[in-house]
Amino acid sequence: MMVIIAIVIGCVIGAIIGLNIPIIPYSASGYLAIAIVAALDSVFGGITSILNKNFDMKIFLSGFFVNAILAMLLTFLGEKLNVDIYLAAVVVFVGRMFLNLALIRRYCIDKLSSKKDTNSKKVNEEI
Repeated sequence: MMVIIAIVIGCVIGAIIGLNIPIIPYSASGYLAIAIVAALDSVFGGITSILNKNFDMKIFLSGFFVNAILAMLLTFLGEKLNVDIYLAAVVVFVGRMFLNLALIRRYCIDKLSSKKDTNSKKVNEEI
């Protein structure tokens, strides 16, 4: 539960900072965009691992920063070679985000279904 609170606080702080920083120049926007996609992939992966009860902060932080740095390096290399190499990272990260989001969604649906089943059993027992 504490990790979820930390994630929410981090998102709020990030939103406040985002509203108060100057506009990112176009030359850096590609790097920032790919870093954000990589970071969001790590966040969704972290939430999934929390739900699976195997969250490790070291793995989360290393994945968060290493994925973002690797994605930015791919963007830089692709820019120098005049090839859109960063698209490979986007495809992988977005695919994993959708997979993790599906797992989170299924977990929530299972929890809601089990609560409804428990409540209906209690009502049936009372009748």
